[in-house]
Amino acid sequence: MSSSYDPGATPDTFDDPSTAGTPGARVGTIVWGLIVLVLAALIIISRLGLVVLNGTYVLIGLMIGAGAALVIGGLLSARGRDKETTTRKS
Repeated sequence: MSSSYDPGATPDTFDDPSTAGTPGARVGTIVWGLIVLVLAALIIISRLGLVVLNGTYVLIGLMIGAGAALVIGGLLSARGRDKETTTRKS
């Protein structure tokens, strides 16, 4: 099993961070941001009197949507990591 640590490596031999793949936004951050935006929109809509909302149903819907988004986002993220590891040169 090889290690990526090389005690004799000079700073010039390290990978250039600017060429490395930049990590995207985390799935959890995006999902929680969307939850906050949806809640804010629902509060505004309910305050305007356009729709009467039942808080329990709103929370159930948000939890189902957030859970599904986190699972799907995690699967897509894992799938993307699997592709990256198979295309790298050893």
